[in-house]
Amino acid sequence: MLFPSMSSSVPVGALIGWMLLLTVKHVIADFMLQTSWMAIGKDQKTGWALPLLAHCLVHLAVSLVLILMVAPRFWFVAFIDFFIHLIVDRLKGIIASRFGVTLENEHPWFWTLIGVDQALHHLTGFGLAIFMAAN
Repeated sequence: MLFPSMSSSVPVGALIGWMLLLTVKHVIADFMLQTSWMAIGKDQKTGWALPLLAHCLVHLAVSLVLILMVAPRFWFVAFIDFFIHLIVDRLKGIIASRFGVTLENEHPWFWTLIGVDQALHHLTGFGLAIFMAAN
C-alpha cells in the first residue's frame, strides 16, 4: 500500500464542514479581498514584505472570525494558517521574482506556479480541517 492506514477515524460531516468553511475563507481572502497591490507587490524582488504581510493578515482575520463563530476553541488554527500562507506565498514570490514569472510577459510557468500555490493552500486547509474534525 502506498499510504499507511490511519488508526484514528475522523467524522466525515465535520471534515466536510471544516473544508467548506476553509474553502470559503480562502476564496474570500485570496480573491475577493486581495488587492492588486498585494497580488503584484508580494511577488516583487524588493518591497514584497508589506504587501505579503497585509495579504496574510487578511487571511488571519477572515480565518479567525469564521473559526470563532463556529468553534472558538480552535482560534489558534487561524494563526497556523497565517504562518503557512506566509511561507507558501513567499516561496511563490521568490520563484516569480527570480525567474520573471508574470502574466504580463506570458511566462510559461505563470499558471503552473499559480496552480501549485493554490494546491498547497488547499492541502493546508485539508490538513487543518482534519485536525479540527478529529478534535
